[in-house]
Order: sequence, then C-alpha cells, then structure tokens
Amino acid sequence: MKNFLRVLRYSWPYRRRLALSVVCALLAAALWGLNFTAIYPVLKVLGNQQPLQEWVDERITETQKLIDAWQTQAEKMARQAKRLSEEPPSHRRDEQQRELTGALARLDSKLQAARTELYRYQLARTYIYRFLPTDCFRTLACLTGLVVLGVAIKGIFEFGQEALVGGVVNRSLFDLRNRLFRNVIRLDVESFGEPGTPELMARFTSDMDQLGGGLKTLYGKLVAEPLRALSCVLIACWVSWRLTLLFLVVVPVALFILTKVGRTMKRATRRLLERTTNIYKILQETFQGIRVVKAFTREPYERCRFRGATRDYYHKAMQVVRLDALSGPVVELLGMVAVAGALLVGAYVVLERRTHLLGVRIALQPLEPESLLQLYVLLAAIADPVRKLSTVYTRIQAGCAAADRVFAFADRRPRVTGNSGGPRLPRHRSTIEFRNVCFSYEPGRPVLANIDLTIHFGETVALVGKNGCGKTTLASLLPRFYDPDHGSVLIDGFDLRRVNLRSLRRQVGLVTQETVLFDDTVYNNIAYGRRHARAEDVERAARRAFAHDFIIRLPAGYRTRVGEAGAKLSGGQKQRLALARAVLRDPSILILDEFTSQYDAESEALIHRALKEFARGRTVLLITHRLHTLEMADRIVVLDGGRIAAVGTHAELLASCPAYQRLHEAQFQRLSA
Repeated sequence: MKNFLRVLRYSWPYRRRLALSVVCALLAAALWGLNFTAIYPVLKVLGNQQPLQEWVDERITETQKLIDAWQTQAEKMARQAKRLSEEPPSHRRDEQQRELTGALARLDSKLQAARTELYRYQLARTYIYRFLPTDCFRTLACLTGLVVLGVAIKGIFEFGQEALVGGVVNRSLFDLRNRLFRNVIRLDVESFGEPGTPELMARFTSDMDQLGGGLKTLYGKLVAEPLRALSCVLIACWVSWRLTLLFLVVVPVALFILTKVGRTMKRATRRLLERTTNIYKILQETFQGIRVVKAFTREPYERCRFRGATRDYYHKAMQVVRLDALSGPVVELLGMVAVAGALLVGAYVVLERRTHLLGVRIALQPLEPESLLQLYVLLAAIADPVRKLSTVYTRIQAGCAAADRVFAFADRRPRVTGNSGGPRLPRHRSTIEFRNVCFSYEPGRPVLANIDLTIHFGETVALVGKNGCGKTTLASLLPRFYDPDHGSVLIDGFDLRRVNLRSLRRQVGLVTQETVLFDDTVYNNIAYGRRHARAEDVERAARRAFAHDFIIRLPAGYRTRVGEAGAKLSGGQKQRLALARAVLRDPSILILDEFTSQYDAESEALIHRALKEFARGRTVLLITHRLHTLEMADRIVVLDGGRIAAVGTHAELLASCPAYQRLHEAQFQRLSA
C-alpha cells in the first residue's frame, strides 16, 4: 500500500482537476438521492387521488392538532409536577416525580419531532403551491418531467467526473512512465542483464495498466459511489433514522469480508503480472530467433511452450476474476438481507400501528405505507453503489501489487554512478592504465583477475583469447559499463570512478559485433553519434566507413528507414553504419569488438584501410580473431582464463606464447578449410 500511496504524488499537480471531479461527483450524488424523493408524492397522488395541495394542507392540520393535544397534555403534566413538588417529601412522591419527569421527557421528544415535521410540511406547502398544478395527472406529469431532468443533469455531472478522473489518471501515468524510463535508462549495463527486457517491458505496459485501474477506481468509484450511497442514507434517515441504522449494521461485516478478499487479490495479481512477464519473454525470444526456430523446425515446441505459459496465465487470471466476482455478490447479499430486515421491521410498524419492537422504539409515531415504501426504495438504491464499492478494495489491492513492481525499478539506483560533480576528463593525449583489476559478474566466479596493462596514446592494442576469457569484459570497463571489484582503471592518473561519467563516454566510440540500429532513417542512425550533426559531417563519416555508396542506392538515400534492428539491411551494411556512427563521434578512444565479423573479404580490406587512417591520433582497443585484423595492432594482449598470458607483437607471441600459438593454429586451420 505504501508504494500505491506514492503514486498519488504524481496526481498532485492535477489537484484542481481532482477537486472539480469531486464537485461533479457531489452534485451527481445529490441528484441521485433527490430523484428517489419523487416516489413519496407520486404514491400519495396515486393512492389518495387528490392533489398534493389538499394532501399537504391536511397533513399540516393533522400535525398541528397533534401538537396542540400534546402541548395540552404537557401543560397538565407540568401542573401535576408543580403540585407534587409542594407535597411533603415521601417515597411515593419521589417515585411519582420520576415517572412524571420521564413521561414529560418522552412527550417533549414527540413535540420536537412533530414541530420539525410541521416545519417540513409548511416548507413543502410553499413549493407545492408555487410550482405544482392542482390537477392530479398534470402533477404526475410534472413530477416525471422533474425526474427526467434530474437524471439528465446528473448524467452531465457524471460524465464530467469520469472525464476529469480519466484525465488525471492518464496524466499521472504519463509522468510516472517517463520518470520510470528516466531512471531505468540511467541504470548501469549490469542492471539490464538481471531482469531481462521482457521484465522491464511488463513494468511499462501491463503493470502500468493495472496501476492505472487502481488509480481510476480510487479517484472514481471510491469518491462517487460513497457519495451516492450517502445521499440515499441521509434521505432515508430523514424518513426514519432508526430503521436506516438497522440497515447499516452490516457495514462492519462487509468491510471485514472485503479486507480478507483484498489481501488475497493482491497476492493473486502479483502472480498474474509475473506470468505476463513470462509471456513477453517467450514472444521476444521466439520472434527475435525466428530464423533459428524455422531452421531447426521447432515451431511445435515453441507453440507448446507458449501454450503452457498462456495456460498458466489463464489459471492465474481466472483466480483474479473469481476473487473480483466474489466480492460483489457477497456484499450485495448482505445488503439485501439488511434491506429485507429493515422492510420487515417497518412493515410490522405500519401494519400493526406500533412504535416499538421488542421494547425498542422504532418510530415516534406509526409510519405511513408511502413512507415505508420510499424508505425501502432508498435502501435498495444504496445497494447499487455498495455493489460497485465491493470491487474497490480488490482493484486497489491489484494496483498496489503493480505499484510494488513498478517502484522496484523506479527506486533502483545504478551501481556505476555518474559523478556529475566530479572532475571533467579533458580531451587530450591520454594514457590508459588497468591497475590490478579484478572483476566478476557473480560472487566467487571471477572473469578477470589481476589485470595490469598500460596503453599509451595512439596505440592500437588487440585483445585475443578463447571465448569467455574476458576480452569484452575488459574493454567494457573502459567506458564504465561496469566497475572493477578490485583495482582501478585510470586515464592519465584519473580513476574513472571519480571523474564525470559523461565527459569520459564522450571520448569513447564503440562498434560491437551485435550491431545496434534503431528503427529510424540511415541519417539519424549515423547522427546518433553526435547531436546536431550537419549533413556534410554525416556524409563524410559514411564515406570514411565506406557506407556512402550503398546508402545512395537505397530507395530514399540517407532518409531511408532501416526497419526494426536494421532489418532492411545486410549484416555488413549494418556494421558499416555502426562504424560511420563511431567515426562521426570523433572519439579519442575507439573500441572495436569483432566489428568485421560480417564483412566480406573486399569490404574488410577497405575497412582496414579506413581504420588505419581513422586510428591516427587515437587509442584503439581491438577485439578480434582474424589474423588480417591483428596486423593493424601495435601490440597484442593474450588473455587466458581471465588473466594476461602474454603481451607483444605477432612475431614475438608466435615465438614465446603457447596460448597464442594455439589460437593462431586454430585460425590457420579454419582458413585452410
């Protein structure tokens, strides 16, 4: 519940809209209750077949006679009490005084109620004579028209309340989604690997939808429905507050049941959202790997896997549906039991002309049948908002479960901090030093151990080794995708953990084996490397990456959209665009991670020539297995088991390093094959 309450802060900027929605709900509730007050005069007109003017005059006369009679009786009792006070003290006198005092108090209560009733009749007489005709049928037509007009006006206010609440909820979710995305995009790379993309997508979609449902219920039903019920309760109390109180005794029982159901609902909703994440995961894996799925004819397997996930989701969803559906009938049943009880008690008072039941006063005077029917209709009208309120707690609990999941990411802080107040790293001839660096993704399973390496400015250093030896991990420490567990990475003596992160990454260009392109134009994908880049700069970068020739042959040239993940381009074309993006960035440090894996021999030769030119005046960290690419390196660092096995030139390592010799032999055998 704590996290759900935190969501309310995002609605605070729109508090005026919320206040206006409450005003609309209040007016709609007042009209809802007032519409039922037309039942009493309608029954009077139909039952007595006399104009309301005559009826109200009769009621005023009868009530006045009753007041006069009770007033006369009260005066007699007062004189009797005065005589008793003049008698000598005795036990009999004291007992008579107590009885007389009690009778006077009861009579005074009746007089107060009768005077209040007389005032109401006199007030009603004023409006009846002013607005209603004397003809019975015309009176009924007028009352019916007023009810229709009231319903129409009520509908306007209900529409206004729903529209205002919907606007506040959607604006609040808009702000929360953007806050969540702003926080998630700031997290370090390791944070994205733990939950996975489907888990994050679920937070932004299904969790937000569930949270929005809880907010809409809170601002909508939790405001409007209690007001509607309250308006009926107040009018019912005006008819008979004792019978109304008898109806309200079920409220604590209903609240207890809803609390139990709501807690179960929260747990069920959390499990349902987890199953949604599983569906997202299967969809993403299947669609991204569709070539593998089809090549290995695994469509039946994927269908079974997806069917299992959706079956699990179905069972959890049905549990939520059953809980949601259960609360309504239970509360409605309790409400009807209370209404039936109040009706039976009221019917006894009317039919037997009694004011007491089992020694308890039910009414000051016997009720009229019309009053009892109006009371019954009002109590029955409470059942509709109560039935709708029965789902409020369960919906809010479902929203609470979603809020817990959303804020689990909204509150997460990156392990790699930005150091916005740290010293900015200037762009100059930098020396990179890895000093006793150790790193592991999981405790107890080191990936890098005791790495000591110095890279001077302008050097091209190649990292080689078997798969899993830590080459990419070592390169990832340089732009601080991760921080070492022990040791330090320094540039010109500055520990990277203490410098301004953005100033560091502005000096780093990255081209990876898995090329990342966005569903945008070719131009925007290249310009992604530098904000506000000019067209001539983008074209120059494309030429240096040997991408310009194939770009101008595309349907719209540089304005051609590349599709999702560059689906409209070949692997080599995508890598050249990624290289052009790095060239436009103009970094002082360039990281190339198996960047030539999808080039043909001719393109690779051109790229090597371009890189030799581009690498001048820059530090290049090169990860590759290709011998032709290794010729670009000034030095080669051989990694084996997360440690540096040797450092040297190609010739030196062939002569002295067994690990490099094995790599070279394996590469040579592949080339020969």
